[in-house]
Amino acid sequence: MKRPLIAGNWKMNLSRTESIVLAAAVAQEAPRWPAVQVALCPPAVYLDVVSQVLRNSPVTLGGQNAHWETSGAFTGEVSPSMLVDLGCVFVILGHSERRQHFGETDEVINRKVKAALAAGLRPIVCVGETLSQRESGKTWEVVRSQVERSLANLSAEEMLQVVLAYEPVWAIGTGHVATPQQAEEVHAQIRQLIQEHHGPQVAQSLVIQYGGSVKPDNAASLLSQPNVDGALVGGASLKAQDFLKIIAAADGTVET
Repeated sequence: MKRPLIAGNWKMNLSRTESIVLAAAVAQEAPRWPAVQVALCPPAVYLDVVSQVLRNSPVTLGGQNAHWETSGAFTGEVSPSMLVDLGCVFVILGHSERRQHFGETDEVINRKVKAALAAGLRPIVCVGETLSQRESGKTWEVVRSQVERSLANLSAEEMLQVVLAYEPVWAIGTGHVATPQQAEEVHAQIRQLIQEHHGPQVAQSLVIQYGGSVKPDNAASLLSQPNVDGALVGGASLKAQDFLKIIAAADGTVET
């Protein structure tokens, strides 16, 4: 059985000192739940110091974004190889905030995914619909297109390194959350789509996280769904106790 993955996306938050304190708290307690994969994704400027805090813990490090080139004249950007150099295992790509505020398209995300894989990173690829798209009955149309385009031309071997995160845009940072049934429906559709493209083994191995206002009080019900393999946590990952409770909820869903 695959291990659930709980990843904290700190976004553009915290100071250096706050990052150290938060990472240390998570690193100290995470070993209590060895059946759960845990990752922290701090702002790029704090990756190095957080990496040092996590060095002797099972908690892994992730970046929040990466460019598709390995180096060059791209002022302000961070390459996949730089993330690897700092100890990153994961990188979040295609988050709705990147799509909305920075104009990232599925094609751009696809280039980033390929570059991340080439560098040895595991991309956490985000997909999800807006409220208007859901209300107009286009949820699966939108999600299917994002999955297919963002992961275009990947081999089965490459897909085994990919994590998908279903994050309905209307639930991110709004306090609204998809019901467990809504999340499960889309996750099951995504898994079936991956099976159509890459076969049942890859589909069953694929980790599909849910993201969008995940909190301690709703984590267990979401994570108990058959096709929900973890969570990409935003606001609740900025408070150690809340994030640790979500990890504990994931541990409670693991069959022993």
